[in-house]
Amino acid sequence: MNKDEELYMEDIVSVIDDDGVEHYFEEIDRVETEEGNRYVALLPIYEDETEILDDDGEVLILKVMEEDGETYLVQIEDEKEFNEIGNIIEDRLIEKYEAEDSAE
Repeated sequence: MNKDEELYMEDIVSVIDDDGVEHYFEEIDRVETEEGNRYVALLPIYEDETEILDDDGEVLILKVMEEDGETYLVQIEDEKEFNEIGNIIEDRLIEKYEAEDSAE
């Protein structure tokens, strides 16, 4: 694996769901709150072109939890917490892509 591939792979996250099926995602952002809570924003990676076409493009936002030395990604159950983190991530992504567009 060359250096560019290694750098790219750092943004790839493997998640095993409740049924034991492994899924791959690209991590597009991370947020840590003043309270120390951590969150990630993920986009699914598909191997099959038809899955790409069927995807709705929705960003998956999960909370990072640690228990017994293991790291888990869990759904955000609290609507207020989800909306707050979602707004932060949305603003950061808009800012990022606006900066990229203006650089071109």
